[in-house]
Amino acid sequence: MRPAWVRRLWATASGRFGVIVVAVIALTALVSLFWTPHDPQRVDIANRWATPGGDHLLGTDGSGRDILSLLMVGARTTVLVAVGAGVIATLVGLALAVAGALTVRPVREVVAVLVDILIAFPVLLIAMMISAVWGGSLLVVVVSVGIGFGVNIARVTRPELRRVLHSDFVLAGRAAGLTPAQNLWRHLLPNVAPVFIVQLSWGMAVAVLAEAGLSYLGFGAPLTQPSWGLLLSDLQQYISVHPGSVVWPGLAITLTVLGCNLLGDGLRDATDPTLARRAAASPVPAVTA
Repeated sequence: MRPAWVRRLWATASGRFGVIVVAVIALTALVSLFWTPHDPQRVDIANRWATPGGDHLLGTDGSGRDILSLLMVGARTTVLVAVGAGVIATLVGLALAVAGALTVRPVREVVAVLVDILIAFPVLLIAMMISAVWGGSLLVVVVSVGIGFGVNIARVTRPELRRVLHSDFVLAGRAAGLTPAQNLWRHLLPNVAPVFIVQLSWGMAVAVLAEAGLSYLGFGAPLTQPSWGLLLSDLQQYISVHPGSVVWPGLAITLTVLGCNLLGDGLRDATDPTLARRAAASPVPAVTA
């Protein structure tokens, strides 16, 4: 039997769309490890700028490479960047939020100042500066975006933790003998999860955009790494002659970003304890003919 939050997630249009899009991207990245319609790096001058259809469903680029195969392989980079940045943002955000909300006052004040300082620097600008010094690297993009949005998560989650900390159920759990770690896990985190999830999904979406944008500018993925940003950079040079070819990587990036955001919105509603209690107290009546 599916958990209640899964049913609530699937019940919303945004949740369904987000799940489907993210699942398709993840499945495409997985399948590309074993199979692609063509070798994505095979140059076929005889088939330069082939129109979509036949043996090349989305056409080919100026070197005769199959665009569908390039998109499939590029999905690996997208998933890697989104998941990597999400993991780093989660660790950094939770660590700063907990330290800034549940520790002694001097530590809370230091964390608050640190968050205010770090949040003043744009994430993409930091990534570009680091890439300019150390060279284009996915690791730079993942770490920069992960830390940057971890700070954003901490800024939004910290006051929520402070608010929930003084709630009756938290005080009751403390009186019942729960340790601070047990109270955090059972009461605090579930009640700040909706806010946290929205920020995390936004961070993962921006990580996808950051990788594509930095790769487009030459600061992201190296030329040997398949990437939608690199593919977009290659194809846009011929946009006046072959405008249709640019649509595919742009559409892939747009759908992925939209899917991450809508999945985050759906998860927020599905995991919100307040909304869950309201849904349980006011079930939707069955529709009769």
